[in-house]
Amino acid sequence: MPGRHTVSALIVAAALGGCTGEGPTLGSLAGSEVATAALQQPGTTPDAPAAYNPFSEQPASTVGRREVMESPSVAEIMQAGELPEMALGRADAPVTIVQYASMTCPYCRQFQRETFPVLKREYIDTGKVRYVLREFPIGHQSGLATIALRCAPADKYFALYDKLMAQQPSWVSQEVRPDPIFKVAAQVGMTRAQFDSCRENRGMIQALNRVKERGRTLGVIGTPNFFVQGKLVKSVIGIKEIREMVDPILAGRVAASDGTAKAR
Repeated sequence: MPGRHTVSALIVAAALGGCTGEGPTLGSLAGSEVATAALQQPGTTPDAPAAYNPFSEQPASTVGRREVMESPSVAEIMQAGELPEMALGRADAPVTIVQYASMTCPYCRQFQRETFPVLKREYIDTGKVRYVLREFPIGHQSGLATIALRCAPADKYFALYDKLMAQQPSWVSQEVRPDPIFKVAAQVGMTRAQFDSCRENRGMIQALNRVKERGRTLGVIGTPNFFVQGKLVKSVIGIKEIREMVDPILAGRVAASDGTAKAR
C-alpha cells in the first residue's frame, strides 16, 4: 500500500501537471487551432489541449473555452501574481525577457545550457536585460519538480533550476518519482522534511497553477515560450536571435537618449 507521501506526491503532481502531456486530456484549450499551432512549433514542448482545471469543482465538460489575449501589452504580461516574480538583472533594465519553462522540457534544457550563460554574461550582468523565469509545468513529474523549485530559498532558486536542468536525465520520468528530484534539491541544502512539507502546501500549488493559467491566457502554448519586450516567441531561441531582437531596442534607446541630450 503506498505511503502517505507517495499518495501526496501523486495528488500534487496531478494538480500541476495533469492533462498537460502525460495522460488523458479532459476538455479542450481555447480552440483546437491552439493545440495544432503548438504541435507545429519547432523547438517547443507543446502544452496539451486541456481546459480542465484540477482545482475547480466544475466537471471538465462544463469548463468553457479559455480566453486568449491576441496582443497583450507589456503591462498585462508583467502583471503581478500571488507568487514573487523570480528575476535576474536590474529592475529598470531597458529590455525585459520573460521565459516560460517546464522542468522536463528538453528544449528548455538546451536553452539553459547553450544560450543562457551568454545571455547572462552579455546582457543580464551588464544591466541591459531583466530576465524573468515563470513556471509552466507540462507533465506530472515536471509539476513535482516545479514545487521543489519554489520551495528553495529565493537566493537558491536559480541555482536549483540550473541543477535540475543539468541533471534532467537523472530524474525525468513518466511516473511521479519524488526521490530523484529530492536528490537534486538536496544539493542546494533542502532537507527531506522541507521537501515533503512543500509537496503538501496547497496554497503554493494553487498559486503555481494560476501562473500557468495566466501564461495560457497570454498566449503561451508550450515551452520554452518567451516574451521579448512584449513580443511572444513560441520556440527555443539562441543568442543570435536574442541579439537580433534586443540590440535594435537598445540602439533605439541610446539614440533617443542622445537626441534628448542634444535638444538641451
